[in-house]
Amino acid sequence: MSGAVRTVLGDVPGAELGVCDAHDHLFFASPRLPGEELNDVAAARAELTAFREQGGGAVVQWTPYGLGRRAADLPVLSRATGVHVVAATGLHQDVHYDDSTLTALRGRAADVFVAELTRGIGTSGVRAGLIKVAGGFHALDAHARWTMSAAAEAHHATGAPIAVHLELGTGALDVLDLLCGESGVPPHRVILGHLNRSPDPVTHRQSAGSGCWLAFDGPSRANHGTDWRMPDAVRDLAEAGFGDRMLLGGDTTTASARSVSGGPGMPYLLRRVAPRLALAAGDDLVRRMLTENPARAFAADWR
Repeated sequence: MSGAVRTVLGDVPGAELGVCDAHDHLFFASPRLPGEELNDVAAARAELTAFREQGGGAVVQWTPYGLGRRAADLPVLSRATGVHVVAATGLHQDVHYDDSTLTALRGRAADVFVAELTRGIGTSGVRAGLIKVAGGFHALDAHARWTMSAAAEAHHATGAPIAVHLELGTGALDVLDLLCGESGVPPHRVILGHLNRSPDPVTHRQSAGSGCWLAFDGPSRANHGTDWRMPDAVRDLAEAGFGDRMLLGGDTTTASARSVSGGPGMPYLLRRVAPRLALAAGDDLVRRMLTENPARAFAADWR
């Protein structure tokens, strides 16, 4: 299917996503967050249901290889709740893995990404719909350069979009230099995450000017002092003509942050963040950020 979003239930036209949380997690487990693993299927279903009740139609899970994706559970949850789910392949920062996991992937990371995009994750048969990688704080270390080069190779083989965790929102231009400059990935296939955590209007405009996607994702994490500046950053980009390049996400990464555990969770994106942004930048822009833009950002001409 040309120009399709690869969900855990198969390829669908982007317009079928509806209101999309462009970056979140149903399952996620990292040694960096002991005791806060997202590994409860019932809680994931309740969270998806709560998101659906707020008008949500799709969730893009950025959990990559080796961090507890529970791929086999995703189709069941999608069918049960009526919410489209997109799964990821790729690799996070090296601090999230033990040495043996990374050593086993040396020289074959791109092949693993391609296999998970085209044949399925493990024995689940669930195909990933994007590649997630990560940069460092204001820099790209050797691990980031290796994983991004592998992601670029997998993109060229499959057409898959590449989503990038920017550490505290930094390093956007270095990422674009590597992926789009050195590795030849078309900018419109790159999604930069966490730009709300570094509200630098110059970098935001330069990044948007490349043609990439800018994700403002993480409002469910109340400990970021830059969250209150996100409406101004979004409005600035819209006024500069980049309203068609922005996405919104929740990025719920801990069990205690879920709405079913008393936190803001996925529903907060539609219950509080979207209305707040609409006051600053208008209903039409927020609608595009939640529907039209993700429909294009996550669609690919799959090979």
